[in-house]
Amino acid sequence: MTMGEETLHSQMALPVVIGPILEKLEKKDIAAAQTLRAAFTKVEVVHPGFTYDLIKALLHKGEVFNKIDMCEALLRLEKINESEEFQIDRSEDIYRTLNVKSRALKKILSWIPDEIHDRKKFLETIKDIANAIRNLLDSVSKITEEMKDRGNPQLQNLEQQKREFVKYSKRFSNTLKTYFKDGHQNDVYISANHLIHQTNLIMKTLKVASS
Repeated sequence: MTMGEETLHSQMALPVVIGPILEKLEKKDIAAAQTLRAAFTKVEVVHPGFTYDLIKALLHKGEVFNKIDMCEALLRLEKINESEEFQIDRSEDIYRTLNVKSRALKKILSWIPDEIHDRKKFLETIKDIANAIRNLLDSVSKITEEMKDRGNPQLQNLEQQKREFVKYSKRFSNTLKTYFKDGHQNDVYISANHLIHQTNLIMKTLKVASS
């Protein structure tokens, strides 16, 4: 596993693995869930990657770490991830549409491990991903224009995050082209996870900007 993969997994461990668990706990014991979330968040600030290290330690303890492809597992987890952490709690149609588009893109990306070995299905999924990326960018652009009109101070951060999202979208497209030549599916999984992570980051930035 490369250093880049380790970093990506460390960045995704809390929001993709632990976050949804804490949201379920909130429905039973909100105080306990909030305490745990605050603790994980605080530790991550001081020791980045702590959550991922904890997950690895538990997998090693269960003697299953070497039996799990972490990159594929994170991608598959997105299929059942109903977390609202990266959803914007605004009633306007423009934000509700954005929530739908961001969730749709991540769901479609999570299908990749199931469909990558069926060329016909995978090609259709690639088309769906391309459309989902365009739809998300359209929604982000509309909100960006609205924020320009209001002189939102977070606009610069949003524009930067949008550029990062576009960069990783292009990288994903290039990875797919290479995959059809060399067949290295793990590279596709890595790139797809990067795109999910970038989607979360752009939604996090928008959430701050729209609050």
